[in-house]
Amino acid sequence: MAKSKAAKLHATRNDLGANVREVSVGALNATLSDAMDLTNSVRMAHWTVRGPQFAGLHALFETFYNQLGVATDDVAERVIQLGGTPDGTTQLVGEKTRLEAYPADLRDGLDHVKALTARYAALAKSVREGIDATDEAGDADTADLLTEVSRMLDKALWMLEAHLG
Repeated sequence: MAKSKAAKLHATRNDLGANVREVSVGALNATLSDAMDLTNSVRMAHWTVRGPQFAGLHALFETFYNQLGVATDDVAERVIQLGGTPDGTTQLVGEKTRLEAYPADLRDGLDHVKALTARYAALAKSVREGIDATDEAGDADTADLLTEVSRMLDKALWMLEAHLG
């Protein structure tokens, strides 16, 4: 998992220690940047998909970016609960995402599926690393939240892979 310098935490009455909260805010912000980047990739696929699978993929991609929207909101709100500041601006997402840039020239439905499959798998892997880090630090609530995100990503990955045979 990528390391980032510890951000200044805001005052909170949350009883988790500052070190625990710093670990969790770091893991959550890394997830937030990647998930927001993935959301934009899925939106791009939704807007530009073409081919015989258009109707099904167009609808599926809309479902996926709506799911990601809920997840990013939950993750960002957890950052605030722990006294952190979400890395949620477009500039910060672009700077901090660990995902490969999404190709703007894709049109074919299965090409979009392949590109999204790689990005969902990468994000799912890093989220699981965040689960381990926050659990080890002693923040069961953040580990639980990230576990929920992980399950959503794995289900979407399964659905994408089903298109590839």
